Amino acid sequence: MKIISVNNTLYNEEVAIVLGDFDGLHIGHQALINTVKEEAKINNIKSSVLFFQNHTRLITRKDKDLTLLSDNEQKLSILQDLDIDTVYTIDFNEELMSLSGEEFVKKILLDKLNTKVVVVGFNYKFGHKASCDADTLRELGEKYGFKVVVVNPVCIDGELISSTLIRKLIKEGNILKVNNLLGRNYSIKGEVIDGHKRGGRLGFPTANLKMDHNFTMPKFGVYKTNTIIDNEEYLSVTSVGINPTYNEKDIKIETHIIDFEKNIYGKKIEISFLEYMRDEIKFNTEKELIEQINEDIKYAKMK
Repeated sequence: MKIISVNNTLYNEEVAIVLGDFDGLHIGHQALINTVKEEAKINNIKSSVLFFQNHTRLITRKDKDLTLLSDNEQKLSILQDLDIDTVYTIDFNEELMSLSGEEFVKKILLDKLNTKVVVVGFNYKFGHKASCDADTLRELGEKYGFKVVVVNPVCIDGELISSTLIRKLIKEGNILKVNNLLGRNYSIKGEVIDGHKRGGRLGFPTANLKMDHNFTMPKFGVYKTNTIIDNEEYLSVTSVGINPTYNEKDIKIETHIIDFEKNIYGKKIEISFLEYMRDEIKFNTEKELIEQINEDIKYAKMK
């Protein structure tokens, strides 16, 4: 898979391109990816994605509280696995946002990318103040001679799959459904930092995670997880919350990596959520806490 900045594009290859934010690259997004690959094969051209380096909602809605389902590194890794030929990267900024729908088509899709086929979702919006939709794109396709394919919504059990829905489910702790809609396990990334070291004193050392990005925070509780360190995966149990036994207020993500003894302070790790196991509990004694942690580890190993 090639990764090319739009500013450095050579404009010589004809492409079929898919447009969207692709936060999470869930199975609805994957339907778009599969469609653009089919169109590229039919037309004997390259399949491609226009990849915004930042989420459009961070600019268009000034939505500084937006939480993410994936960072750019994760998105690119997923696109690699989905066998896309080329990813064209571009910053979504005030200049791009100010373009009308027709200007975006002419300046970016045609002049920059030599686009022959455009694939979008049914609810795709573009142009200044999101004033254009899929019907507008079809009209521009007829005017400028490129094909437009609009993909119908993807639903499971009558429910429309969307990034908004998946964020809601993560916050509810419904990780099994989240992973089903993503087509993979939801994961967050960050650096291992110093904590209070209570876990080590209790016999269960934990890696305290400082998230790299504003990932969507799972519901407070204890999860069965996998922890990825240096491309190796380890079974783990992860607590998300405020440590009520010790009357703390700061939200923490603490992971006990089962049967693991290496020092990983300062390391970048990824925590992959498999299952919500239980709510946070305020224990009366550390003995009760230790007994519960043992039960959590036993449960995680069993399934």
